[in-house]
Amino acid sequence: MTTVRADHMNRDAYAERVAAGAIVFLPVGALEQHGPHLPLGTDAIFATRMAEAVARRLGGVVLPPINYGYKSQARSGGGQTFTGTTSLDGTHLTGVVLDIIRELGRHGVQRLAVIDGHYENQWFLTEAIELAQREFAMTGTRMRIVRTEYWDYCPRAVLDAVFDGDFPGYDLEHAALIETSMMLHWHPEWVDMDRLPADATAAFAPCDVYPQDGSGVPPSGVLAPASRASAEKGRLIIEATVAAMADSFEALFAA
Repeated sequence: MTTVRADHMNRDAYAERVAAGAIVFLPVGALEQHGPHLPLGTDAIFATRMAEAVARRLGGVVLPPINYGYKSQARSGGGQTFTGTTSLDGTHLTGVVLDIIRELGRHGVQRLAVIDGHYENQWFLTEAIELAQREFAMTGTRMRIVRTEYWDYCPRAVLDAVFDGDFPGYDLEHAALIETSMMLHWHPEWVDMDRLPADATAAFAPCDVYPQDGSGVPPSGVLAPASRASAEKGRLIIEATVAAMADSFEALFAA
């Protein structure tokens, strides 16, 4: 097998992998501002790269990513006030994912992993999965589905090492140390370190206010400092996360 990407396979190669029971991976991201130094497509890039890395370990197949996600929120992604952030309504995201799962059921896929790279997507992905399972229960289609945000698999010991025991939490890591380090490892050519902002960690009220006005979001759109980011930290985070995901999925899909 020379590729894990379904869109790089011919029809017969894909069918053979599905018939053999391969885990199919669906990466879902977003087109969302990631400060002045990271690409708009960061979330989809990471979800796809993680899916590919785990699929290589497990003999899986990776579908093309969904590059648009649910609306950015101020406290986790900087919000909708930034140019470049281009989002879907929740019902549209749910509908797209539901249609894809239906098609996979028609193909005979029995094991699916939905890899989310954008925090705000999670409940709409869950809705699509549950609607699909309701339909499958009525038609006798069997498909075991796992949905995860890839960062939840990074071991705490790695985070403690990378942050010197001062990890602020994932919701404030938008375009900050973790994502900058990962991009430095995978695609350093897409990181503009000369434009790395010097903002302090964002501070938000314990509520969301609409219409969004960017209150509490640093002007850069980066929610925590990224100055300690490095490619080596990115490597540590990625390798530990991929290993943990592969071990978990192997056990989950063997059940």
